[in-house]
Amino acid sequence: MEQRISMVTLGVADLARATHFYAALGWRGTEVQETVFHQAVGLALVLWDRGKLAADCGLPDAAPAPFGGIALAHNVRTDAEVDSVLGAAARAGGTVTRPAAVNAIGFYSGVFTDPDGHAWEVAHNPGFTLAEDGALILPDFGG
Repeated sequence: MEQRISMVTLGVADLARATHFYAALGWRGTEVQETVFHQAVGLALVLWDRGKLAADCGLPDAAPAPFGGIALAHNVRTDAEVDSVLGAAARAGGTVTRPAAVNAIGFYSGVFTDPDGHAWEVAHNPGFTLAEDGALILPDFGG
């Protein structure tokens, strides 16, 4: 298997609500057959009905857990951008679960959840370069 993620699909309870939330954050998507596709740098973020996604994965659609064991990350170029994105998420109906601050590792970040409880870390880590197109370039960890 090649080291690549092509799409991230978020199971949502209300497609219109989720579409509105992400549009308020600046995401522009295209709805095709009750599924909303957002082109992101190098991958797609997809919004799809939670029950349909569970069935497609061959899994039961149990009540959402408070934390599903996954967090998405959105790296930005400045500390001020972290604050801006967290503020936009809150105004759009998300919940800031960890206000922005310098974290234990030493970079500035905060976390919000979307209306379906999907966690997003927003971070400015000067050690993780962002290319002009927004692609993340990991540092040489020396390993």
